[in-house]
Amino acid sequence: MPTIALVDDDKNILTSVSMVLESEGYKVKSYTDGANALAAAKSDPPDLMVLDIKMPRMDGLEVLRRLRKDSELPVIFLTSKNEEIDELFGLKMGADDFICKPFSQRLLVERVKTVLKRANPREASQTPENDSKVLERGPLCMDPERHACTWRNQNVTLTVTEFLILYSLAQRPGVVKSRNTLMDAAYDEQVYVDDRTIDSHIKRLRKKFKIVDNDFDVIETLYGVGYKFKEPGA
Repeated sequence: MPTIALVDDDKNILTSVSMVLESEGYKVKSYTDGANALAAAKSDPPDLMVLDIKMPRMDGLEVLRRLRKDSELPVIFLTSKNEEIDELFGLKMGADDFICKPFSQRLLVERVKTVLKRANPREASQTPENDSKVLERGPLCMDPERHACTWRNQNVTLTVTEFLILYSLAQRPGVVKSRNTLMDAAYDEQVYVDDRTIDSHIKRLRKKFKIVDNDFDVIETLYGVGYKFKEPGA
């Protein structure tokens, strides 16, 4: 039974969304402010956090910023339609998805299911033909079933979205993939993201790998076209 941390200062949203998620079999822990949610996520991590952006004491962006210092917990943001800048900041910092208010509760449930499946591909399919296979490209090793990624045998912790983007690139070295193709690989078809979102994820990927290896340069930008993965040393 996956545990969902639901964080919103609107008690009506907490009550209604909790009821819907619990009816789907999830365990829900509700919080009315970001500070308490962050403390609880660190002491007893949930499987996913649904996080409002605009809250008193500590807003959702600050919660995510602090959370990402030592955790890649999947996060879905709740945001108003006029908060595009906040959406971009949130995705740049490592949010996995976002939903605009007002939202359909059924849509939220589907997004929760999608992100959890992306975070746990072993549970998403048990068939032998499942594409979730260990992928090795030179020093890069990616195991989708364990959501594990290493570079030169050192762990690199990625969000669900970052993992899916890199996996898509590394599957076919040398092949240029457009931003639209990478969007399709990383997001549910009902989620709209623009070019800047993919660029932000690529920037975060490069930054994380350069912490492990400052010479990391296998994600190549083809301006106006997209990105490609080149074999190390090629």
